[in-house]
Amino acid sequence: MNVGLTYDLRSEYLAAGYGEEETAEFDQIGTIDALDEALRQLGHVTDRIGHAQQLIERLAGGDRWDLVFNICEGLFGLAREAQVPAILDVYEIPYTFADPAVMALCLHKGWTKTLVRAAGLPTPDWHAVREWADLERFALPFPVIAKPVAEGTGKGIDAASKVGDHGALRTVCGRLLEQFDQPVLVERFLPGREFTVGILGTGDAAEVLGTLEIVLQSDAEPDVYSYINKERCEELVDYRFVPAAGDEPVARAEQIALAAWRAVGGRDGGRVDFRCDENGQPQLIEINPLAGLHPTHSDLPMLWTAIGGEYVDLIGRIVASAKLRIADRGSRIGPDNPRSEIRNPKLCRS
Repeated sequence: MNVGLTYDLRSEYLAAGYGEEETAEFDQIGTIDALDEALRQLGHVTDRIGHAQQLIERLAGGDRWDLVFNICEGLFGLAREAQVPAILDVYEIPYTFADPAVMALCLHKGWTKTLVRAAGLPTPDWHAVREWADLERFALPFPVIAKPVAEGTGKGIDAASKVGDHGALRTVCGRLLEQFDQPVLVERFLPGREFTVGILGTGDAAEVLGTLEIVLQSDAEPDVYSYINKERCEELVDYRFVPAAGDEPVARAEQIALAAWRAVGGRDGGRVDFRCDENGQPQLIEINPLAGLHPTHSDLPMLWTAIGGEYVDLIGRIVASAKLRIADRGSRIGPDNPRSEIRNPKLCRS
């Protein structure tokens, strides 16, 4: 297949004047190189497209691909991870990972928790702060943790994010509202173990890959998996593969993760994050349908390596999952379908 790669290259944004924290979710060139090489080893022809605006330029020029391997995070808006999938849907070009609706849902932690709870799955109580009046209605017991509702990589989370009283909560919420210009999710703080569960596949074919336990070292920022702890994870965090057999909380987390993945409509691969409550029971924190893919530093590849897999085979599993949708699309859209003229790239060009 001719496979295009869409991604946000961190160095490009830094060179354009964006800050370190603004670009924390974006990829290093080493990730793109590794992904490109893996796809080539799998027999595909690759084409590095780049970010959303570069994708639009390529599409306007008439370029098309059999599949786009999408790892774009986007830069602006609560639905920024949905931008590239939405563009590709306009042109009916298949791509890896979730569709726009799922991307937008899962980036917003509050919406994710609403759906998860409606599905009967455990997640800690929360309160959304959009403006000062929302703090007057706050009724959760302390301590709580406050964080931006739609950020990843620990952005906006630091040692002050674990809050013990109303005064501190007001201070933290004020800072986050101003810095990130989005609602603040205030969530009951859970004191127990922290896990991330890897998932591969889509729908009924989805399966649990395994679980990493996240253990903060003594010199890490305490109690929270913060931006600093994630940026300096090699020196501040231990990632321990924990088999579900013989570990009841891990086994339970994996059951919840798979149910949640299917409930939100995750595709191809991703992660589900947990913390345990004071009784040791796992509670879902968030769902990541666009997991990092650095071969040695990202959680999903680390899990794959822990069970003895090679990086190229992980990428192969993700592509194989996406190809099932291509086959299904082909059975529904053929030469006799009137939409075929719209899909012809030559006819799309003016």
